[in-house]
Amino acid sequence: MAEKKEPSQRQLRVGQEIRKILASMVDKGEIHNLEGIDALVTLTKVHVSPDLKYAAVYVMTTNGESLKEVLNGLQLAANYLRKQVGARLQLRYSPELFFKVDESFERVDQIEKLLRDPKVQRDLKAEL
Repeated sequence: MAEKKEPSQRQLRVGQEIRKILASMVDKGEIHNLEGIDALVTLTKVHVSPDLKYAAVYVMTTNGESLKEVLNGLQLAANYLRKQVGARLQLRYSPELFFKVDESFERVDQIEKLLRDPKVQRDLKAEL
């Protein structure tokens, strides 16, 4: 199995800039496909491929029920958003955007619930 390399400083910087641009557009209501969706949309992180041609944008909403609608709206607007990112960033290629659900906060909640479980608490105290 190949070892996963850490992203380069350039990948991290480009990802952060893409996130800022897209978050600004969401905040200002510039993405018409999101109109009428009653949820606060948060872009948590952007992972950019080593060649900077692809970017995975991770999305969360306050209202989990609207998440599918938000993802669909963003994916439908992906070409428009790509052009906007390309116009604002001085890159040779504007990365192709893919939108994904950020499940990291759900995992944190699951781990916290497990740690609070009485059986786990008992085992942790037994080890001390």
